[in-house]
Amino acid sequence: MRPLQISAETAQKLAESLNVPLEQVMHMPQHILLAKLAELNTNKDSEKKD
Repeated sequence: MRPLQISAETAQKLAESLNVPLEQVMHMPQHILLAKLAELNTNKDSEKKD
């Protein structure tokens, strides 16, 4: 599997927001990354409603 085709800046921001190492973000399968981002977005939306 090849690394994600994202910029270094984007990878750093994703690693920070997901609380995972940068290397893990770069080698994470795209479908898993998208699921984690959706989960993160859902959590932020629920925090705003409270």
